[in-house]
Amino acid sequence: MSELVGFIGLGHMGHPMARNLIKAGYTLRLYNRTRARADDLIGEGAQWANTPADVAEPGHVVITMLASDSVLESVAGDRLLERLGPGGIHLSMSTVSPATARRLAQRHQQHRVSYLAAPVFGRPEAAAAAKLWICLSGPLSAKERVRPILGALGQGLFDFGEEPGAANVVKLCGNFLIAAANEAMAEAFALAEKNGIERARVAELLGQTLFACPVYQGYGNAIAHHRYQPAGFKVPLGLKDVDLVLQTAAASKVPMPLANLVHDRLIGALAKGRDDLDWSALALGAAEDAGLPTPK
Repeated sequence: MSELVGFIGLGHMGHPMARNLIKAGYTLRLYNRTRARADDLIGEGAQWANTPADVAEPGHVVITMLASDSVLESVAGDRLLERLGPGGIHLSMSTVSPATARRLAQRHQQHRVSYLAAPVFGRPEAAAAAKLWICLSGPLSAKERVRPILGALGQGLFDFGEEPGAANVVKLCGNFLIAAANEAMAEAFALAEKNGIERARVAELLGQTLFACPVYQGYGNAIAHHRYQPAGFKVPLGLKDVDLVLQTAAASKVPMPLANLVHDRLIGALAKGRDDLDWSALALGAAEDAGLPTPK
C-alpha cells in the first residue's frame, strides 16, 4: 500500500506508532515541534513537513497524537482543515475531553472533513509492539476507511458509535480506573509493609490470583518496588487526565469522590517535585502517610 498519512506528534506514544505505520507500508508525512524526534523516521522513509498543515494531503488522513486539548485545538485549525478538504479524515488519537472532541467535530464539518476520536489504551511498549487497544467514535464511512490504519497500530478496536465524544468518555473512564487501582494498591501495600509483610510478595499473590490483569501486574510490580522510572506516563499527564475526568463528571452531574482523592495525590506528587516520575508514583504519598521509608 502507498497511501499517504499525515502524522503530528512524535512523543513517547506517537513515535513508535509512526514507525509501525512505516513498517505497514504507509507513506508518512511527519510534523513534530522538535524535528530531531523525526530524524530516525525520516531515515526510514518518512517525509518531513515544516508546519502541521503541511502534513495533510487533500482527501487523505491525518493522525494527531498530542499532549493536551489546547495543543490539539491549535493544530487542528483552519489551515489544516482547508488543506485536508472534502473527503479528508482527521484521526485524533489524543486523550482529550469529550467536549473538545464535539467542538472539533463541528469545526471539521464546516470544511467537509470527518473527525474521528480514537484514543488508545497502552503504554509506549505496547505502542511499539502494535498492541494498543483502540476506542473509536465518529462517522461510519470514515471509520471504515481508517480500519486498516488502526489495524497496524493496535491489537483490538472497540467502536462506540457516531457521537464524536463517546470514545473520549470511555478513555477517561479507563484512565480513572487505572489511577484508582494505583491508589488502592498503594494503600494495600502500605498496610502490608506496616505489618512486616513484604510488599512485593503481596503484589505477586494478588497479581497472579484475584487481580490477574495488566494494570495490577504492571503497575502493581512498580508500586511494590517503588520503581517509577523510566516513566511511561508522567505525573503531569496523569493529573491532566484526572482533571479531564472531573471536568466531564461535573458537566454530567456525576459525583466522583475517588477521582478527587486521586487528583489530590497527584497534586501532592507535583508539590514534592516528582514531575518526572511515572504517575503511579502517587503511591509514594500513601507510604509517606503511613510513616514508611520511601526512595529519595
